[in-house]
Amino acid sequence: MPISSPSDELQVWLLEEENPSARYWTLRALMGYPEEDELVRRARARIVEASPAHDILRAQWPEGYWVAPGIGYSPKYRATIWQILFLAQLGAPPIEPILCACEYVLSHARLPDGRFSAGEGSRGALLCLNGNLLRALCWFDFREDPRVQAAADALAAQITHQGLRCRFNGRTPGGGIPASMTEGLPCAWGAVKAGLGLLSVGVEHPERAAAVSQIQRLLIEHDLCEAAYPTATEPSLLWWRFGFPLGYTSDALEALTLLRWMGHEDDMRLRPAVERAWAKRDAKGRWHLEYTPEKTWGSFGSLGAPNKWVTIRALLALPPNGAA
Repeated sequence: MPISSPSDELQVWLLEEENPSARYWTLRALMGYPEEDELVRRARARIVEASPAHDILRAQWPEGYWVAPGIGYSPKYRATIWQILFLAQLGAPPIEPILCACEYVLSHARLPDGRFSAGEGSRGALLCLNGNLLRALCWFDFREDPRVQAAADALAAQITHQGLRCRFNGRTPGGGIPASMTEGLPCAWGAVKAGLGLLSVGVEHPERAAAVSQIQRLLIEHDLCEAAYPTATEPSLLWWRFGFPLGYTSDALEALTLLRWMGHEDDMRLRPAVERAWAKRDAKGRWHLEYTPEKTWGSFGSLGAPNKWVTIRALLALPPNGAA
């Protein structure tokens, strides 16, 4: 799958030493340097020595959690689960404090059936949460862990039996949040996260493959450019506000990334979304930070300013030359 290569000027900017995370992703993902290359190894090792990863790790308790013991979903975005997601998106190496955090979540945030939960039993077994954690845990070398495999199987079973419904994408007659997942509408955000998570773990098992096929149908059979997915309200403005890092929200770039992974790089149905995403570049070929989670341990950039992480996300999501 060809990657959109940055121009020489853009490459120099992305490779600046001051941001080892962006430097690592540029070398590894955009330029294709092998993981064992000395430049790649050095950049990745420095990620945890620089902000924001260093700020995140400095706030961690010795037992592996952030803020307080427990499941680690609340408060957003300072509790344990979010730090694992953010550190993975930064490309952090699996150093001992991060491995300790992963073990903590695996021990404290899972239901008996294997799924991860935000803390309300099966009502908290969100597609986005499970997909996000599967992808992050795979990044930190937990792919073969039986608990991760069980979580992937349980997520796939949830999708094949209940669909891609989420109670937070639904409303009761009185305007409240439904009590169960099956009372909600299919959630595009959750579908994207679940798809990326399942593909990260592997979809050799038939039920996982069936779940991914269901995700693919939802995303490709609706207008991605218009975010014309089922919703109890209006489509979220965040769909076209590209950000970093991502938590439970998704955007068009993340959906396009997943669909490229699924082999839809040349799908003409994606052309309007691809062209719209390319059009968001500035004159120097950079994408700007339009969204970032609030109340995080570290800063990921200034809103409205050119952002290396968002630029890398776009270059990895979009086919070369702006054409689907």
